[in-house]
Amino acid sequence: MSPYLEQELDKHFNFLRLWNFPEHQKSHFLNLHSESIRGVVGNATIGANAELIGALSKLKIALSYSVGLDKIDLEICREKGIKVTYCPDLITEDVADISIALFLAVLRRISQCDRYVKNGLWKNGDFMLTTKSGGDLKLDQGFQNSKLTATVEA
Repeated sequence: MSPYLEQELDKHFNFLRLWNFPEHQKSHFLNLHSESIRGVVGNATIGANAELIGALSKLKIALSYSVGLDKIDLEICREKGIKVTYCPDLITEDVADISIALFLAVLRRISQCDRYVKNGLWKNGDFMLTTKSGGDLKLDQGFQNSKLTATVEA
């Protein structure tokens, strides 16, 4: 978790950091605080599994500050009426930008050009900068986001 996010959570909540406790102390920590914890914050690696949710009888919300919900047990949350939220379009535009950039890098052989210069091969002759590899760019509409699929042939 970023220091900024921790700082902001500290300003508004009694923010407890379960990850600071060794594994053998976590159940004791949860027993001490289970009546006061109303929300959990997770990400793509740490979330709210069935064990954690079961230990927190007053839990009202499970939040993920990442794109996916893989680390939150949605079925248990649904059964217990726990609200779930996440950031579904957090990096959609960035992924699209990088996808286009990588497609163009392959099409224009940027990586090969870079190695050509770094290895001093430019002394032996020009690299064909204007040559393109063949390629096909296809944009598909996905579930909630646009998906980019690119097929490039050398």
